[in-house]
Amino acid sequence: MNLPELHPWNLAPTEAVALQRRLAGRVEIANRLPQEVRLVAGVDASYEQAGGLAYGAVVVLRLPEMTEVARSGAVLPMSFPYVPGLLSFRELPVVIEAFRRLAVIPEAVICDGQGVAHPRGLGLAAHLGLWLDLPAVGCAKTRLVGEHGPPAAAAGAWTPLTVAGRTVGAVLTTRPGVKPVYVSPGHKTDLAAAVSLVMSTCRGRRLPEPVRAAHALGNELRRAGG
Repeated sequence: MNLPELHPWNLAPTEAVALQRRLAGRVEIANRLPQEVRLVAGVDASYEQAGGLAYGAVVVLRLPEMTEVARSGAVLPMSFPYVPGLLSFRELPVVIEAFRRLAVIPEAVICDGQGVAHPRGLGLAAHLGLWLDLPAVGCAKTRLVGEHGPPAAAAGAWTPLTVAGRTVGAVLTTRPGVKPVYVSPGHKTDLAAAVSLVMSTCRGRRLPEPVRAAHALGNELRRAGG
């Protein structure tokens, strides 16, 4: 993929916070997904415990068959410290490098992270959606912000995740008997479309299949040392 530079990465944490606030205003919460989504990319980023390397993985699956169409990985030195709320500045450089090496352009992207359900409205999925100029959805295993009622029990049912009375995401049960996931729009999608995309790719598991495939590729890259 040919990706123009959205911004530089050599920022101090205070500069990154200011940039998040500016970029959040460019996030588009409206459904721009194709009527029938066929190519969905899952994203994973991980790190060496020692050595300072970051591993990025992208796997594109074709719906509804869930067959793999393309995969790409990248390894880069970590250049940003761990700061709560600024995870995208730590993870996205290597993820974007993996997308640059990808042979196809997906129609949608699902991240194991937050979309707009973020203190400044720019979680990993929202930030990546702006870089790619593609519909992006956050599907996180834990909550970062907001309040919600008891999770619904049935697969596909969800409870609103709210911040100051405003709905920013969904606490979605993807499989009965397991913990829910926290879904929020990232870019060029709305909440209903985000929930629908996640459910269409979970296939009876807790997490979407594209994300699971990317996580497996990330593990392979880390074991192989890149």
